[in-house]
Amino acid sequence: MTPARRSGGPSRRQIALALPSALLAAGCAAPHHGSGRPGDPIVLTLLSHYASEALKEALRGPVDEWNATHDRVKVRTEAVEFTDLLTTFMVRQAAGRGADILHPYCLWTGQLVRAGVLRPAPPELAQEIRRGYGAAAVDAASVDGTVYGYPTEAQTYALYYNKRLLRAAGLDGAPRTWRELEEAAYRTTRRDRYGNTLVQGFGLSAYDDSTTVGQTLALLHAAGGTFVSADGRSTALDSPAGRAVFGLERRLVAEGASDPGVNVYQAFASGRVAMTVNAGWWTGSLRTVMGRDYRDVGVAPVPVPRAGDAPATLATGFLLGVNAASRHPRAAWEFLRWLNTEKVRARGGSTATRMSALQVSVGSLTGRADDMRALSGRGGDPNLRPFLDALAYAVPEPNGPGAQQAKSLLRQNIEALWTGQRSVDEMLRSVRRQVDQEVSRSW
Repeated sequence: MTPARRSGGPSRRQIALALPSALLAAGCAAPHHGSGRPGDPIVLTLLSHYASEALKEALRGPVDEWNATHDRVKVRTEAVEFTDLLTTFMVRQAAGRGADILHPYCLWTGQLVRAGVLRPAPPELAQEIRRGYGAAAVDAASVDGTVYGYPTEAQTYALYYNKRLLRAAGLDGAPRTWRELEEAAYRTTRRDRYGNTLVQGFGLSAYDDSTTVGQTLALLHAAGGTFVSADGRSTALDSPAGRAVFGLERRLVAEGASDPGVNVYQAFASGRVAMTVNAGWWTGSLRTVMGRDYRDVGVAPVPVPRAGDAPATLATGFLLGVNAASRHPRAAWEFLRWLNTEKVRARGGSTATRMSALQVSVGSLTGRADDMRALSGRGGDPNLRPFLDALAYAVPEPNGPGAQQAKSLLRQNIEALWTGQRSVDEMLRSVRRQVDQEVSRSW
């Protein structure tokens, strides 16, 4: 459900090259608005990345409920793989075939707004969203203070650790500071007699944009730093916090406690990584993959540089918004309000919105802390609690028009640092040159 295993967004050239074939696909899946005869219902299309059977089924429940209880407006869902989602939004919009309701990754909000794809939420719904969701979720679904949709899936980052591996190294509980983190990483690293790494102390992953950049930005925020400046027009990594984060990561690699070439998703689940930083969606995957061994997994807040520092971490998410070109915006917002605001009876007798219940059913969270606490209650996975608590202090990804390309460029530079191709100083100079050009351009 989250931006894991993802590649960067499409360039203008990629969109142009994809246009002919994509237009054919868009034509085959064109939004259906009914026959046009008086009295026929409006049919809204909802385009999301819920392409797996589990996610399709989770969304089908509330959509079927709506369609069974509303005669005037019906909803039809469409899904593409996440890696195709941004291109699909842009290409279908260019062809005049955009869906009425869109479910984008919040990182793309600025780009979609600048391209005229997303419609601002009506003032009364924007106020409702600001009241009902945490600040990080609202900011992620906004551009320049304007709300563009209902936050749906919300992800915060925390420290995953293997209790068994830490105990074997004589450590009692998760590290709380960077000094403790570094010490624990070295103590839990194990090698065979030939020097081959059997267990990594701390998993740094070069798997994809979201894994590489997400864990780094979580540590950066914990140190009080930010990726871009407050006005979004330049990078802010060349700071004491930024230098401390990259220095920490470089030491872990140089000392052999981290091997970015190893797939951390597989290695942690098989007990070959003692600690790593990742988002809350991973708990559901680990429960499935690890079975009984999942009892060895613990989750704690991202460690801070010094004892007593205020906690902070990264937040990512998605939003449900309305296409600026939709012919039925009022009906689309009516459906989204019903899905994301109206409370219903959920499992265990608690009440929550339909979207919150949907997210919890697939092991995720929303930005509605009240819903999450009601739904996670007694008997829930205790490993979700740190992610829920982090909703109060997490920092959202910057989502300006060039955000996706900036993220991809940052990933390339982080990997160059990890592999020894660049020093911290060289890496920061490269980031300033490349990312500043992207975020400061006139769109």
